[in-house]
Amino acid sequence: MSVREVAAVRLDEKKSKFYAHLYEIDSPDDIAEIREIHDKTYKKAAHHCYAAVCGNFSDSRADGEVGSPGRALQEVMDHHNLGSHVLMVSRIFGGIKLGPAGVSRAFREAGTGAVLEYEKTRKKFD
Repeated sequence: MSVREVAAVRLDEKKSKFYAHLYEIDSPDDIAEIREIHDKTYKKAAHHCYAAVCGNFSDSRADGEVGSPGRALQEVMDHHNLGSHVLMVSRIFGGIKLGPAGVSRAFREAGTGAVLEYEKTRKKFD
């Protein structure tokens, strides 16, 4: 397994914290390792939602979160033509409910932030 973090950002939305990380992966099996990293790093997070693409494999998970944050993250990855990547966002609840639309929007914004950070960094080295 080979997991490489290529970008990370934090988004604060109504006291909730969204930690978005973009990883390059070699295999869908790497998703479990990334999940372990997030479980250890963000112990207070109730949800670790993700989207993954690797070759012909594509998956997204909402991890019990309201709305469709996994699908929102998948849309971010599709929009930016990312392959062999996992976009995982961990949310630490801040006490204010965002509602399904607000949750999906926040996950999308956090995920987009990580992808844009990656693209900005990648352009420096191209």
